[in-house]
Amino acid sequence: MQMQNLFVSFMRTLVPIVAGLVLGAAARIGLDLDDATTAAYVTAALTAGYYALFRAVEELAERMAWQPLQLLAGVLLGWARPPQYVQPVTAPVRLQLDKAAMRQDISDFVRRLDSAARDRGPR
Repeated sequence: MQMQNLFVSFMRTLVPIVAGLVLGAAARIGLDLDDATTAAYVTAALTAGYYALFRAVEELAERMAWQPLQLLAGVLLGWARPPQYVQPVTAPVRLQLDKAAMRQDISDFVRRLDSAARDRGPR
């Protein structure tokens, strides 16, 4: 599942960049941009605008529950739907720094290791 989310996230970034490059190239043909830096800025601005526009359309379509528009906007972003990021599981950690508690923790750990080794048996 994690790899799938990574791929979806990558595609949703890559497709707008490619679209920005194409739109930037089209703008360069129509405009007299002889400076490479200016062309790069135009490309970045068009990429950001493209992404913002279709991400907003996708969000609006999701709120309206209009599946065809949501699908179209998602495809134009590189994937048919936004990635669903899984929240990591967290657990509280108990930390005792006094000597007696540390000895008890080590003792419990060694007891568990011995129990696990006995359960596995000889190989």
